[in-house]
Amino acid sequence: MLLVAGLGVAAFHAASLPLPWLLGPIFACLGAAFLGVPMKGVKPLNDAMRTILGVAVGATLTPAILGTIPAMWPTLAMVPVMVLAIGLLGVPFFRRVCGYDPVTAYYAAMPGGLQDMLVFGEEAGANVRTLSLIHATRVAVIVVALPFLLSWVWGASLDRPPGAPAATLPWSEMAIMAFAAIAGWKGAQALGMFGASILGPLILTAALTITGVIQHRPPVEAIWAAQFFIGMTVGAKYAGITWAEVRRDLVAGLGFCALLVVLTLAVVELVYTTGLAPGMEAVLAFAPGGQAELVVLALIVGADTAFVVAHHVLRIFVVILGAPVAVRWLK
Repeated sequence: MLLVAGLGVAAFHAASLPLPWLLGPIFACLGAAFLGVPMKGVKPLNDAMRTILGVAVGATLTPAILGTIPAMWPTLAMVPVMVLAIGLLGVPFFRRVCGYDPVTAYYAAMPGGLQDMLVFGEEAGANVRTLSLIHATRVAVIVVALPFLLSWVWGASLDRPPGAPAATLPWSEMAIMAFAAIAGWKGAQALGMFGASILGPLILTAALTITGVIQHRPPVEAIWAAQFFIGMTVGAKYAGITWAEVRRDLVAGLGFCALLVVLTLAVVELVYTTGLAPGMEAVLAFAPGGQAELVVLALIVGADTAFVVAHHVLRIFVVILGAPVAVRWLK
């Protein structure tokens, strides 16, 4: 799988295509999956790569940036409303159009994290393979489409280095970043925090940034590595897919993505026209993709990462809190 993803990076570099370290592995692993190549991610390694994103975002949360968070409440208040709207659109779509059972339809529609939805869905009796393909399709479509949208509409640069080269950073500070990544991840994991691999390092690094201990982002090579493994994981989710699943679940996922795009653009238009946030930040904050993937894009295009992360954390929190209630209601 590493070789396939590496070939994808090389192909994107050779063709001068955008985001080679993220989109290259996605397309390469996606193509290999459809050709029947067996692939499987290594979860501890994938989680370790996600800690880099947590550190990168935490390093941007200076006191000045944190001071802007209270002003986000109007758009944060829109997040639960959007989650509800997604459910009201998605559940009937999966039930009536796609013929899924009620539990599978609910967890397929909820815009939570892939792992969270699979765990909750399995406990509730949903079809886990269907959920995996639906959510993988949701994340893949959004991650692939957003860079081009950001470039065409807002002229965002996709070639911006997301950090400085390792050779230019103090070794002592990089060692502290590594400590914050591991300690924050394991500490959050011990506390049972959702999204521990990103949020734990983010919180610990933010504390070190506020106190002046950390003054730089992780080196660009580390962020490229995180992009590589995230892209590879997204593409590999399709490993073992059959043509029957393509006709049923992949097509259903694409149809659901079309509904999500319409809803997201409507919310973004409302946020932008009312002056609550710039258009680019609104798109990144409300796009119902994976937290890690949207953080990567925010770092690359130089968006307000605090704004983007706050909205995605709240979205996941709302979905997770609603899961036990939904299970009792569905049963």
